[in-house]
Amino acid sequence: MSLAKTLGRTLGAAVVIAGVGGAIFHTEIRQLYHTVTLFNKDVIVEHFSHMDDVAPIKTLKSTDSVRSLNSTPRSLPESFEYKGDKRDLSEWLTDSSTTALVVIKGEDLLFEDYFQGTTPLDKRISWSMAKSFLSALFGIAVEEGYIKDLNAPVTDYVPSLIGSGYDGISIKNVLQMSSGVYFDEDYGDFNSDINRFGRVMALGGSFDEFAASLNQDPQHEQGTFMHYVSIDTHVIGMVLRAATGKTIMEYMQEKLWSKLGTEQDAYYITDSTGEPMVLGGLNMISRDYARMGMLYRDGGQYNGEQIVPAKWIEDSITPDAPHLMPGKRDTATTNFGYGYQWWLPENPDQEFLAIGIYGQYIFIDRKHDVVIVKNSAHREFMENDYESKDLAVAAFRAIAQKVSENGMQQTADTQ
Repeated sequence: MSLAKTLGRTLGAAVVIAGVGGAIFHTEIRQLYHTVTLFNKDVIVEHFSHMDDVAPIKTLKSTDSVRSLNSTPRSLPESFEYKGDKRDLSEWLTDSSTTALVVIKGEDLLFEDYFQGTTPLDKRISWSMAKSFLSALFGIAVEEGYIKDLNAPVTDYVPSLIGSGYDGISIKNVLQMSSGVYFDEDYGDFNSDINRFGRVMALGGSFDEFAASLNQDPQHEQGTFMHYVSIDTHVIGMVLRAATGKTIMEYMQEKLWSKLGTEQDAYYITDSTGEPMVLGGLNMISRDYARMGMLYRDGGQYNGEQIVPAKWIEDSITPDAPHLMPGKRDTATTNFGYGYQWWLPENPDQEFLAIGIYGQYIFIDRKHDVVIVKNSAHREFMENDYESKDLAVAAFRAIAQKVSENGMQQTADTQ
């Protein structure tokens, strides 16, 4: 049984309760309905641009100091190669249900287009790209001295996790998705972790309490196996809150969001206690995702200020153990490498990514000084062992190469 079906049964029961309880349950029932239907083919594009209709939110305010992007249109490649085959770029954009594509080189906006009825001002859901934003915030807290030692256990900061699967697990291993925490994604088991998390999302509850309910995986010690557990990121957020004494919203607004030069407000969806969904609930316009990519491309500097520590960025994109290295290995469930909540493609050449499910990407290519943002509503994203990610990297590499060649040609033509 799928999560949607599981929640569907819950929805039926909730409707009965609502009939008895009246308008008190209106908001909860509306949110539950949207959660159950979130990924349906006929509404997924609309939902991914309007998550404030699905869940409660908290807003990050933009400032008047916007990082300007120079409109300098350039053509994209008509095709790209993948495993020796030529792929049509336009077909790939359509097949992967693209809603936005933004390409930047230097400070120049080379390409920008929006698809499937979406607009430049739609605030698109990040899904797991939000993890990379939280990593940046965590690095700032490390630099400011709030977190002294990444090898310290998370329970030093969050005693409520004592006795859980996170008891004694180091901050670093949690950052690197190597916590050794067991996470059951069996959609057919009503009591599996993924279905319990779905009920927290749909019916209300605390992400903190959910994290404390998880257990260690007896098959994998911490720091030996890369297993992607999204709740690991929530635990990093719990450590950040405890260490700084500030909420995620306060610290994000002060230390990162107000300094990026964003042009629009953003928002987090939250749990029913008001805690932001730091593991995947950030929403913003595509150009502002690109501004985050530009910050990391440029070593954390913008407008004369070191916003994110340069060393933290390098550590974040430098896997430092065999189970984290890009390439096929027995110590991970993916061929992509992993750092501090950032991904490394196979055979990286100054490239790294933030990735969110259903096809959300910030692709950073330092060699070509390029940032590419792709938002999508790709319901087949997980098929063939996530082959869509490999396809995306091949396409992004071709785009970065092409726009760089165009730039060199234009320079030559003007001389």
